[in-house]
Amino acid sequence: MHHKDIKARIRKQLKTHFPNWHRLTRKEKKEIARQVLEQVIENYDSSKKIATPVPDLIGLSDQQPTEGIMTVEQMAEFIAEHQSDPLFRLYGKHSPHPAIKDIELQYIDSLIDDRIVNKILAPDGYKPAIRYLFPCNMLRAEILKAIKYPEISYRKFCGDDKTYENHKETGPYIGMENKQNRAFIGLSLNRREMINHVQMSQFRSSLSFTQMINLNVYILYLLQSKGMLDPFNVHFVDSTELAVDRQYLLAKFKIGNQNIRIYDDIDCDCGKRRNKRDKSVYVVGYRLHALAAINPENGQSIPLISLLAPANHHDSNFTLPLIQLGKAIGLDLKLITADEAYHDKDGSLLAQTGVHVIAPPNRKVTLPGNVDPETYQVTCDDFCEIAMDYVGSDSQGHEFKCAALPGQCSRMPVCPQCRRIEFDSGCFQPIPHATKGVSQAIDLRKNGERIFNLLKKREGLDYARVRGQHNIFAQSIFANAATLLIEMAGTRSTRPHLDRQLELLSAA
Repeated sequence: MHHKDIKARIRKQLKTHFPNWHRLTRKEKKEIARQVLEQVIENYDSSKKIATPVPDLIGLSDQQPTEGIMTVEQMAEFIAEHQSDPLFRLYGKHSPHPAIKDIELQYIDSLIDDRIVNKILAPDGYKPAIRYLFPCNMLRAEILKAIKYPEISYRKFCGDDKTYENHKETGPYIGMENKQNRAFIGLSLNRREMINHVQMSQFRSSLSFTQMINLNVYILYLLQSKGMLDPFNVHFVDSTELAVDRQYLLAKFKIGNQNIRIYDDIDCDCGKRRNKRDKSVYVVGYRLHALAAINPENGQSIPLISLLAPANHHDSNFTLPLIQLGKAIGLDLKLITADEAYHDKDGSLLAQTGVHVIAPPNRKVTLPGNVDPETYQVTCDDFCEIAMDYVGSDSQGHEFKCAALPGQCSRMPVCPQCRRIEFDSGCFQPIPHATKGVSQAIDLRKNGERIFNLLKKREGLDYARVRGQHNIFAQSIFANAATLLIEMAGTRSTRPHLDRQLELLSAA
Protein backbone atom coordinates (compact mmCIF):
# COMPACT_ATOMS: atom_id res chain seq x y z
CA MET A 1 0.00 0.00 0.00
CA HIS A 2 3.01 2.32 0.30
CA HIS A 3 3.13 2.88 -3.46
CA LYS A 4 -0.52 4.01 -3.33
CA ASP A 5 0.32 6.37 -0.47
CA ILE A 6 3.17 7.87 -2.49
CA LYS A 7 0.94 8.31 -5.53
CA ALA A 8 -1.75 9.97 -3.38
CA ARG A 9 0.79 12.44 -2.00
CA ILE A 10 2.09 13.24 -5.48
CA ARG A 11 -1.44 13.76 -6.75
CA LYS A 12 -2.26 16.07 -3.85
CA GLN A 13 0.88 18.18 -4.33
CA LEU A 14 0.34 18.59 -8.07
CA LYS A 15 -3.28 19.67 -7.58
CA THR A 16 -2.45 22.03 -4.72
CA HIS A 17 0.61 23.77 -6.12
CA PHE A 18 -0.32 23.70 -9.83
CA PRO A 19 -4.04 24.54 -10.19
CA ASN A 20 -3.41 25.59 -13.81
CA TRP A 21 -1.93 22.18 -14.66
CA HIS A 22 -3.95 21.78 -17.87
CA ARG A 23 -2.48 25.01 -19.27
CA LEU A 24 1.15 23.92 -18.95
CA THR A 25 3.09 22.51 -21.88
CA ARG A 26 4.07 18.85 -21.95
CA LYS A 27 7.71 19.73 -21.38
CA GLU A 28 6.83 21.79 -18.29
CA LYS A 29 4.58 19.01 -16.95
CA LYS A 30 7.35 16.46 -17.41
CA GLU A 31 9.86 18.49 -15.45
CA ILE A 32 7.38 19.29 -12.65
CA ALA A 33 6.26 15.65 -12.37
CA ARG A 34 9.87 14.47 -12.15
CA GLN A 35 10.71 16.99 -9.42
CA VAL A 36 7.62 16.24 -7.33
CA LEU A 37 8.14 12.47 -7.67
CA GLU A 38 11.77 12.71 -6.52
CA GLN A 39 10.85 15.01 -3.63
CA VAL A 40 8.05 12.79 -2.31
CA ILE A 41 10.13 9.59 -2.54
CA GLU A 42 13.10 11.26 -0.84
CA ASN A 43 10.99 12.43 2.12
CA TYR A 44 8.85 9.29 2.39
CA ASP A 45 9.37 7.01 5.40
CA SER A 46 8.09 3.52 4.63
CA SER A 47 8.63 2.37 8.23
CA LYS A 48 5.75 4.53 9.47
CA LYS A 49 2.15 3.42 9.42
CA ILE A 50 0.10 4.76 6.52
CA ALA A 51 -2.06 7.63 7.77
CA THR A 52 -3.68 8.55 4.45
CA PRO A 53 -7.43 7.74 4.42
CA VAL A 54 -8.44 4.77 2.27
CA PRO A 55 -10.64 6.90 -0.07
CA ASP A 56 -7.58 9.02 -0.90
CA LEU A 57 -5.49 5.91 -1.56
CA ILE A 58 -7.97 4.50 -4.09
CA GLY A 59 -8.81 7.81 -5.77
CA LEU A 60 -12.22 8.46 -4.20
CA SER A 61 -11.38 11.49 -2.07
CA ASP A 62 -13.94 13.63 -3.93
CA GLN A 63 -16.62 10.92 -4.15
CA GLN A 64 -17.68 10.46 -0.55
CA PRO A 65 -21.30 10.71 0.75
CA THR A 66 -22.02 14.13 2.26
CA GLU A 67 -24.88 15.63 4.24
CA GLY A 68 -26.37 17.30 1.16
CA ILE A 69 -27.13 13.99 -0.58
CA MET A 70 -30.84 13.15 -0.53
CA THR A 71 -32.45 9.73 -0.36
CA VAL A 72 -35.16 8.70 -2.81
CA GLU A 73 -37.80 9.30 -0.11
CA GLN A 74 -36.38 12.74 0.67
CA MET A 75 -36.39 13.55 -3.03
CA ALA A 76 -40.09 12.64 -3.18
CA GLU A 77 -40.78 14.99 -0.24
CA PHE A 78 -38.62 17.70 -1.85
CA ILE A 79 -40.58 17.48 -5.11
CA ALA A 80 -43.96 17.39 -3.35
CA GLU A 81 -43.03 20.45 -1.29
CA HIS A 82 -42.00 22.48 -4.32
CA GLN A 83 -44.95 21.38 -6.42
CA SER A 84 -47.26 22.71 -3.71
CA ASP A 85 -45.58 26.12 -3.86
CA PRO A 86 -47.81 28.84 -5.42
CA LEU A 87 -45.08 29.88 -7.87
CA PHE A 88 -44.78 26.30 -9.14
CA ARG A 89 -48.54 26.09 -9.59
CA LEU A 90 -48.52 29.45 -11.38
CA TYR A 91 -45.86 28.19 -13.77
CA GLY A 92 -48.21 25.38 -14.75
CA LYS A 93 -47.67 21.81 -15.83
CA HIS A 94 -45.15 21.15 -18.58
CA SER A 95 -46.87 20.55 -21.92
CA PRO A 96 -45.22 18.73 -24.84
CA HIS A 97 -43.81 20.91 -27.60
CA PRO A 98 -45.45 20.29 -31.00
CA ALA A 99 -42.04 20.32 -32.70
CA ILE A 100 -41.00 17.13 -30.85
CA LYS A 101 -42.20 14.29 -33.08
CA ASP A 102 -40.00 11.46 -31.78
CA ILE A 103 -42.04 9.30 -29.37
CA GLU A 104 -39.06 8.57 -27.14
CA LEU A 105 -38.09 12.24 -26.86
CA GLN A 106 -41.72 13.15 -26.20
CA TYR A 107 -41.86 10.74 -23.26
CA ILE A 108 -38.51 11.86 -21.81
CA ASP A 109 -39.48 15.51 -22.27
CA SER A 110 -42.65 14.92 -20.26
CA LEU A 111 -40.71 13.18 -17.46
CA ILE A 112 -38.08 15.85 -16.80
CA ASP A 113 -39.33 18.75 -14.68
CA ASP A 114 -37.11 21.72 -15.51
CA ARG A 115 -38.00 23.50 -12.27
CA ILE A 116 -36.81 20.58 -10.12
CA VAL A 117 -33.64 20.17 -12.21
CA ASN A 118 -32.82 23.86 -11.77
CA LYS A 119 -33.30 23.51 -8.01
CA ILE A 120 -30.96 20.51 -7.87
CA LEU A 121 -28.20 21.75 -10.19
CA ALA A 122 -28.25 25.50 -9.50
CA PRO A 123 -24.82 26.73 -8.33
CA ASP A 124 -24.23 29.10 -5.43
CA GLY A 125 -25.26 32.66 -6.28
CA TYR A 126 -27.53 31.45 -9.09
CA LYS A 127 -29.71 34.26 -10.50
CA PRO A 128 -32.16 33.10 -13.18
CA ALA A 129 -33.12 36.65 -14.14
CA ILE A 130 -29.76 37.34 -15.81
CA ARG A 131 -29.57 34.06 -17.75
CA TYR A 132 -31.01 32.77 -20.97
CA LEU A 133 -29.53 29.28 -20.49
CA PHE A 134 -30.52 27.37 -17.35
CA PRO A 135 -29.07 24.19 -15.82
CA CYS A 136 -32.04 22.27 -17.22
CA ASN A 137 -31.09 23.35 -20.77
CA MET A 138 -27.53 22.10 -20.31
CA LEU A 139 -28.74 18.82 -18.81
CA ARG A 140 -31.19 18.29 -21.66
CA ALA A 141 -28.37 18.91 -24.14
CA GLU A 142 -26.20 16.29 -22.41
CA ILE A 143 -29.06 13.76 -22.36
CA LEU A 144 -29.93 14.46 -26.01
CA LYS A 145 -26.33 13.86 -27.05
CA ALA A 146 -26.15 10.60 -25.05
CA ILE A 147 -29.44 9.35 -26.52
CA LYS A 148 -29.14 10.41 -30.17
CA TYR A 149 -25.51 11.28 -30.94
CA PRO A 150 -23.18 9.40 -28.55
CA GLU A 151 -20.43 8.84 -31.11
CA ILE A 152 -19.75 12.48 -32.10
CA SER A 153 -17.67 15.11 -30.32
CA TYR A 154 -19.09 17.99 -28.32
CA ARG A 155 -17.65 20.46 -30.85
CA LYS A 156 -19.49 18.76 -33.67
CA PHE A 157 -22.69 18.43 -31.63
CA CYS A 158 -22.68 22.17 -30.84
CA GLY A 159 -21.67 23.18 -34.38
CA ASP A 160 -18.29 24.55 -33.27
CA ASP A 161 -16.23 22.08 -35.32
CA LYS A 162 -16.06 23.43 -38.87
CA THR A 163 -13.79 20.70 -40.27
CA TYR A 164 -16.42 18.10 -41.11
CA GLU A 165 -18.16 17.88 -44.48
CA ASN A 166 -21.28 20.00 -45.21
CA HIS A 167 -20.73 22.13 -42.09
CA LYS A 168 -23.36 24.79 -41.46
CA GLU A 169 -22.75 27.82 -39.29
CA THR A 170 -25.79 27.09 -37.15
CA GLY A 171 -24.99 23.39 -36.62
CA PRO A 172 -26.98 20.43 -38.02
CA TYR A 173 -27.70 18.87 -34.61
CA ILE A 174 -29.02 21.76 -32.53
CA GLY A 175 -29.07 24.42 -35.25
CA MET A 176 -32.06 26.36 -36.58
CA GLU A 177 -33.00 23.64 -39.08
CA ASN A 178 -33.40 20.97 -36.37
CA LYS A 179 -36.45 22.25 -34.51
CA GLN A 180 -37.11 19.00 -32.66
CA ASN A 181 -33.73 18.99 -30.90
CA ARG A 182 -33.92 22.71 -30.13
CA ALA A 183 -37.40 22.29 -28.65
CA PHE A 184 -36.22 19.37 -26.51
CA ILE A 185 -33.27 21.37 -25.15
CA GLY A 186 -35.37 24.50 -24.68
CA LEU A 187 -33.70 26.75 -27.25
CA SER A 188 -35.69 29.35 -29.14
CA LEU A 189 -36.99 28.32 -32.56
CA ASN A 190 -36.93 31.86 -33.99
CA ARG A 191 -33.64 33.22 -32.60
CA ARG A 192 -30.16 31.99 -33.46
CA GLU A 193 -29.11 31.24 -29.90
CA MET A 194 -26.80 28.24 -29.54
CA ILE A 195 -24.99 26.24 -26.89
CA ASN A 196 -21.27 25.95 -27.53
CA HIS A 197 -18.95 23.23 -26.28
CA VAL A 198 -17.24 25.64 -23.85
CA GLN A 199 -20.53 26.27 -22.05
CA MET A 200 -21.17 22.53 -21.79
CA SER A 201 -17.65 21.99 -20.46
CA GLN A 202 -18.12 24.72 -17.86
CA PHE A 203 -21.44 23.18 -16.86
CA ARG A 204 -19.85 19.76 -16.24
CA SER A 205 -16.94 21.28 -14.33
CA SER A 206 -19.21 23.40 -12.12
CA LEU A 207 -21.25 20.45 -10.82
CA SER A 208 -20.31 19.16 -7.39
CA PHE A 209 -20.40 15.48 -6.42
CA THR A 210 -23.47 16.15 -4.26
CA GLN A 211 -25.34 17.77 -7.16
CA MET A 212 -24.52 14.90 -9.51
CA ILE A 213 -25.66 12.27 -7.00
CA ASN A 214 -28.87 14.22 -6.31
CA LEU A 215 -29.50 14.30 -10.05
CA ASN A 216 -29.03 10.53 -10.06
CA VAL A 217 -31.47 10.26 -7.14
CA TYR A 218 -34.01 12.37 -9.06
CA ILE A 219 -33.85 9.93 -11.98
CA LEU A 220 -34.23 7.01 -9.54
CA TYR A 221 -37.28 8.77 -8.08
CA LEU A 222 -38.80 8.90 -11.58
CA LEU A 223 -37.93 5.22 -11.97
CA GLN A 224 -39.66 4.41 -8.68
CA SER A 225 -42.73 6.45 -9.60
CA LYS A 226 -43.08 4.29 -12.73
CA GLY A 227 -42.90 1.10 -10.64
CA MET A 228 -39.54 -0.02 -12.05
CA LEU A 229 -37.50 0.20 -8.82
CA ASP A 230 -38.70 -3.03 -7.25
CA PRO A 231 -37.57 -3.56 -3.63
CA PHE A 232 -37.24 -7.30 -4.35
CA ASN A 233 -34.56 -6.78 -6.99
CA VAL A 234 -31.23 -8.55 -6.63
CA HIS A 235 -28.37 -6.06 -6.68
CA PHE A 236 -25.19 -6.49 -8.66
CA VAL A 237 -21.69 -4.98 -8.46
CA ASP A 238 -19.06 -4.98 -11.19
CA SER A 239 -16.65 -2.67 -13.00
CA THR A 240 -15.55 -1.81 -16.51
CA GLU A 241 -12.57 0.07 -17.87
CA LEU A 242 -12.81 3.54 -19.42
CA ALA A 243 -9.68 4.16 -21.45
CA VAL A 244 -8.41 7.72 -21.87
CA ASP A 245 -6.75 8.36 -25.22
CA ARG A 246 -3.59 10.38 -25.76
CA GLN A 247 -2.26 10.07 -22.23
CA TYR A 248 1.45 10.81 -21.97
CA LEU A 249 3.64 9.21 -19.31
CA LEU A 250 5.45 12.07 -17.56
CA ALA A 251 7.39 10.24 -14.84
CA LYS A 252 7.86 6.69 -13.56
CA PHE A 253 9.48 5.06 -10.53
CA LYS A 254 9.56 1.42 -9.43
CA ILE A 255 9.32 0.34 -5.79
CA GLY A 256 9.73 -3.42 -5.49
CA ASN A 257 7.22 -4.94 -7.90
CA GLN A 258 5.03 -1.83 -8.04
CA ASN A 259 5.31 1.01 -10.53
CA ILE A 260 4.40 4.60 -9.71
CA ARG A 261 3.33 6.38 -12.89
CA ILE A 262 2.35 10.01 -13.42
CA TYR A 263 0.35 10.80 -16.55
CA ASP A 264 -0.81 14.00 -18.17
CA ASP A 265 -4.17 13.32 -16.49
CA ILE A 266 -3.05 13.33 -12.85
CA ASP A 267 -5.86 11.09 -11.56
CA CYS A 268 -5.71 8.28 -14.13
CA ASP A 269 -3.39 5.28 -13.96
CA CYS A 270 -2.43 2.09 -15.78
CA GLY A 271 -4.34 -1.09 -14.97
CA LYS A 272 -5.21 -4.46 -16.43
CA ARG A 273 -8.38 -5.65 -18.12
CA ARG A 274 -9.73 -8.88 -19.52
CA ASN A 275 -8.01 -10.34 -22.55
CA LYS A 276 -9.54 -8.98 -25.74
CA ARG A 277 -8.59 -9.94 -29.25
CA ASP A 278 -8.13 -6.42 -30.60
CA LYS A 279 -6.97 -4.59 -27.45
CA SER A 280 -4.00 -4.60 -25.12
CA VAL A 281 -4.33 -6.24 -21.71
CA TYR A 282 -3.24 -2.91 -20.21
CA VAL A 283 -5.43 0.18 -20.13
CA VAL A 284 -4.56 3.75 -19.16
CA GLY A 285 -7.53 5.53 -17.68
CA TYR A 286 -10.22 4.75 -15.14
CA ARG A 287 -12.57 2.01 -14.00
CA LEU A 288 -16.27 2.63 -13.53
CA HIS A 289 -17.56 0.68 -10.52
CA ALA A 290 -21.33 0.34 -10.78
CA LEU A 291 -24.17 -0.90 -8.61
CA ALA A 292 -27.11 -2.25 -10.62
CA ALA A 293 -30.48 -3.86 -9.96
CA ILE A 294 -31.55 -7.14 -11.58
CA ASN A 295 -35.18 -8.17 -11.80
CA PRO A 296 -35.21 -11.90 -10.86
CA GLU A 297 -38.45 -12.49 -12.79
CA ASN A 298 -37.23 -11.49 -16.26
CA GLY A 299 -33.48 -10.99 -15.77
CA GLN A 300 -33.55 -7.34 -16.86
CA SER A 301 -30.85 -5.15 -15.29
CA ILE A 302 -30.63 -1.38 -14.87
CA PRO A 303 -27.77 0.78 -13.53
CA LEU A 304 -28.36 2.61 -10.25
CA ILE A 305 -25.21 4.40 -9.07
CA SER A 306 -21.51 4.34 -9.88
CA LEU A 307 -18.08 5.53 -8.76
CA LEU A 308 -15.07 6.36 -10.90
CA ALA A 309 -11.53 5.49 -9.81
CA PRO A 310 -8.09 5.00 -11.42
CA ALA A 311 -7.72 1.76 -13.35
CA ASN A 312 -4.93 0.28 -11.22
CA HIS A 313 -6.98 -0.50 -8.08
CA HIS A 314 -8.49 -3.91 -7.36
CA ASP A 315 -12.28 -4.22 -7.55
CA SER A 316 -12.56 -5.47 -3.96
CA ASN A 317 -11.66 -1.98 -2.68
CA PHE A 318 -14.93 -0.54 -3.98
CA THR A 319 -17.58 -2.87 -2.58
CA LEU A 320 -17.83 -0.95 0.69
CA PRO A 321 -17.87 2.56 -0.91
CA LEU A 322 -20.62 1.49 -3.32
CA ILE A 323 -22.72 0.02 -0.52
CA GLN A 324 -22.22 3.14 1.61
CA LEU A 325 -23.26 5.39 -1.27
CA GLY A 326 -26.25 3.14 -2.03
CA LYS A 327 -27.42 3.34 1.57
CA ALA A 328 -26.82 7.11 1.58
CA ILE A 329 -29.38 7.54 -1.22
CA GLY A 330 -31.86 5.21 0.46
CA LEU A 331 -31.45 1.96 -1.50
CA ASP A 332 -32.57 -1.16 0.37
CA LEU A 333 -29.46 -3.31 -0.07
CA LYS A 334 -29.65 -6.84 1.33
CA LEU A 335 -28.17 -9.15 -1.28
CA ILE A 336 -25.44 -8.38 -3.84
CA THR A 337 -24.22 -10.83 -6.45
CA ALA A 338 -20.76 -10.26 -7.88
CA ASP A 339 -17.77 -12.01 -9.42
CA GLU A 340 -14.81 -13.55 -7.60
CA ALA A 341 -13.07 -10.19 -7.10
CA TYR A 342 -15.66 -9.09 -4.53
CA HIS A 343 -15.41 -11.96 -2.00
CA ASP A 344 -16.32 -11.14 1.60
CA LYS A 345 -13.95 -13.85 2.77
CA ASP A 346 -13.84 -12.89 6.46
CA GLY A 347 -17.42 -11.64 6.89
CA SER A 348 -16.25 -8.11 7.76
CA LEU A 349 -18.39 -6.51 5.05
CA LEU A 350 -21.49 -8.31 6.34
CA ALA A 351 -20.76 -7.22 9.91
CA GLN A 352 -20.14 -3.63 8.86
CA THR A 353 -23.02 -3.10 6.42
CA GLY A 354 -25.46 -5.98 6.92
CA VAL A 355 -25.28 -6.81 3.20
CA HIS A 356 -24.67 -10.34 1.92
CA VAL A 357 -22.27 -10.65 -1.02
CA ILE A 358 -22.62 -13.81 -3.12
CA ALA A 359 -19.75 -14.66 -5.46
CA PRO A 360 -18.63 -17.85 -7.24
CA PRO A 361 -16.32 -20.00 -5.07
CA ASN A 362 -12.66 -19.22 -5.51
CA ARG A 363 -11.01 -22.17 -7.24
CA LYS A 364 -7.77 -21.63 -5.32
CA VAL A 365 -9.46 -22.19 -1.95
CA THR A 366 -9.51 -25.82 -0.85
CA LEU A 367 -12.46 -27.35 0.92
CA PRO A 368 -12.14 -27.89 4.69
CA GLY A 369 -11.68 -31.44 5.84
CA ASN A 370 -14.64 -33.82 6.00
CA VAL A 371 -16.74 -31.89 3.47
CA ASP A 372 -18.24 -33.70 0.48
CA PRO A 373 -16.94 -31.98 -2.72
CA GLU A 374 -20.20 -32.63 -4.61
CA THR A 375 -22.96 -32.04 -2.08
CA TYR A 376 -20.93 -29.87 0.37
CA GLN A 377 -22.36 -31.88 3.26
CA VAL A 378 -20.32 -31.55 6.45
CA THR A 379 -19.38 -34.40 8.79
CA CYS A 380 -17.81 -34.12 12.22
CA ASP A 381 -14.58 -36.09 11.67
CA ASP A 382 -13.03 -38.92 9.67
CA PHE A 383 -15.06 -41.58 11.48
CA CYS A 384 -18.45 -39.86 11.15
CA GLU A 385 -20.80 -40.91 8.33
CA ILE A 386 -23.89 -38.86 9.20
CA ALA A 387 -24.14 -35.41 7.61
CA MET A 388 -24.48 -32.53 10.05
CA ASP A 389 -27.26 -29.91 10.04
CA TYR A 390 -26.48 -26.26 9.42
CA VAL A 391 -27.34 -24.13 12.46
CA GLY A 392 -26.33 -20.64 11.35
CA SER A 393 -23.44 -18.22 11.36
CA ASP A 394 -21.96 -15.48 13.53
CA SER A 395 -18.82 -13.36 13.47
CA GLN A 396 -16.70 -16.49 14.04
CA GLY A 397 -18.02 -18.48 11.07
CA HIS A 398 -20.56 -21.22 10.34
CA GLU A 399 -21.85 -23.64 12.96
CA PHE A 400 -23.06 -27.20 12.31
CA LYS A 401 -24.65 -29.69 14.71
CA CYS A 402 -24.98 -33.47 14.71
CA ALA A 403 -28.06 -34.72 12.88
CA ALA A 404 -28.00 -38.25 14.31
CA LEU A 405 -31.15 -39.52 15.97
CA PRO A 406 -30.97 -40.99 19.50
CA GLY A 407 -29.33 -44.40 19.32
CA GLN A 408 -28.38 -43.98 15.64
CA CYS A 409 -24.69 -43.26 16.26
CA SER A 410 -22.56 -45.36 18.61
CA ARG A 411 -19.98 -42.56 18.93
CA MET A 412 -22.46 -40.06 20.33
CA PRO A 413 -21.10 -40.16 23.93
CA VAL A 414 -17.56 -39.26 22.80
CA CYS A 415 -18.47 -36.98 19.84
CA PRO A 416 -18.56 -33.16 20.31
CA GLN A 417 -21.74 -33.18 18.15
CA CYS A 418 -20.93 -29.73 16.75
CA ARG A 419 -18.43 -28.20 14.39
CA ARG A 420 -17.44 -24.67 13.37
CA ILE A 421 -16.05 -23.67 9.95
CA GLU A 422 -14.53 -20.23 9.44
CA PHE A 423 -15.51 -17.94 6.58
CA ASP A 424 -13.49 -18.21 3.37
CA SER A 425 -13.76 -17.14 -0.26
CA GLY A 426 -14.62 -20.65 -1.40
CA CYS A 427 -17.77 -22.60 -0.63
CA PHE A 428 -18.13 -21.28 2.92
CA GLN A 429 -18.74 -17.60 2.36
CA PRO A 430 -21.11 -15.76 4.77
CA ILE A 431 -23.88 -17.48 2.81
CA PRO A 432 -22.67 -21.07 2.15
CA HIS A 433 -22.58 -22.14 -1.48
CA ALA A 434 -24.86 -25.10 -0.71
CA THR A 435 -27.69 -22.77 0.40
CA LYS A 436 -30.79 -22.99 -1.75
CA GLY A 437 -30.84 -20.27 -4.41
CA VAL A 438 -27.15 -19.33 -4.31
CA SER A 439 -26.36 -20.95 -7.66
CA GLN A 440 -29.34 -19.15 -9.25
CA ALA A 441 -28.11 -15.82 -7.87
CA ILE A 442 -24.64 -16.48 -9.29
CA ASP A 443 -26.13 -17.31 -12.70
CA LEU A 444 -28.24 -14.16 -12.50
CA ARG A 445 -25.04 -12.12 -12.12
CA LYS A 446 -24.29 -12.49 -15.82
CA ASN A 447 -27.39 -10.43 -16.66
CA GLY A 448 -25.92 -7.46 -14.79
CA GLU A 449 -23.15 -7.03 -17.35
CA ARG A 450 -25.80 -5.73 -19.74
CA ILE A 451 -25.59 -2.29 -18.13
CA PHE A 452 -22.01 -1.77 -19.29
CA ASN A 453 -22.97 -2.59 -22.86
CA LEU A 454 -25.71 0.04 -22.65
CA LEU A 455 -23.58 2.70 -20.96
CA LYS A 456 -20.49 2.25 -23.12
CA LYS A 457 -21.83 1.26 -26.53
CA ARG A 458 -25.34 2.72 -26.71
CA GLU A 459 -24.90 5.89 -24.63
CA GLY A 460 -21.33 6.50 -25.79
CA LEU A 461 -19.43 6.29 -22.50
CA ASP A 462 -16.78 4.22 -24.30
CA TYR A 463 -15.82 7.31 -26.28
CA ALA A 464 -13.73 9.53 -23.98
CA ARG A 465 -15.00 12.94 -25.10
CA VAL A 466 -13.95 14.77 -21.93
CA ARG A 467 -10.82 14.94 -19.79
CA GLY A 468 -10.25 14.59 -16.08
CA GLN A 469 -11.81 12.34 -13.44
CA HIS A 470 -14.46 14.90 -12.46
CA ASN A 471 -15.66 15.46 -16.04
CA ILE A 472 -15.64 11.76 -16.93
CA PHE A 473 -17.65 11.01 -13.79
CA ALA A 474 -20.13 13.74 -14.79
CA GLN A 475 -20.42 12.17 -18.23
CA SER A 476 -21.07 8.77 -16.61
CA ILE A 477 -23.89 10.33 -14.54
CA PHE A 478 -25.47 11.76 -17.71
CA ALA A 479 -25.08 8.40 -19.49
CA ASN A 480 -26.65 6.64 -16.50
CA ALA A 481 -29.58 9.09 -16.57
CA ALA A 482 -30.02 8.59 -20.32
CA THR A 483 -30.03 4.80 -19.87
CA LEU A 484 -32.73 4.91 -17.19
CA LEU A 485 -34.84 7.37 -19.20
CA ILE A 486 -34.64 5.13 -22.27
CA GLU A 487 -35.62 2.12 -20.17
CA MET A 488 -38.61 4.04 -18.78
CA ALA A 489 -39.66 5.11 -22.28
CA GLY A 490 -39.56 1.47 -23.43
CA THR A 491 -39.68 2.35 -27.13
CA ARG A 492 -36.56 0.37 -28.10
CA SER A 493 -37.66 -3.04 -26.81
CA THR A 494 -38.43 -5.20 -29.84
CA ARG A 495 -39.40 -8.42 -28.09
CA PRO A 496 -40.82 -9.27 -24.66
CA HIS A 497 -38.56 -10.64 -21.96
CA LEU A 498 -39.00 -14.30 -21.10
CA ASP A 499 -40.14 -14.84 -17.55
CA ARG A 500 -37.64 -16.85 -15.52
CA GLN A 501 -39.04 -17.02 -12.04
CA LEU A 502 -36.23 -17.37 -9.52
CA GLU A 503 -36.48 -17.90 -5.79
CA LEU A 504 -34.77 -15.25 -3.70
CA LEU A 505 -32.65 -16.20 -0.75
CA SER A 506 -34.47 -16.23 2.54
CA ALA A 507 -31.10 -15.93 4.27
CA ALA A 508 -30.74 -12.37 2.98
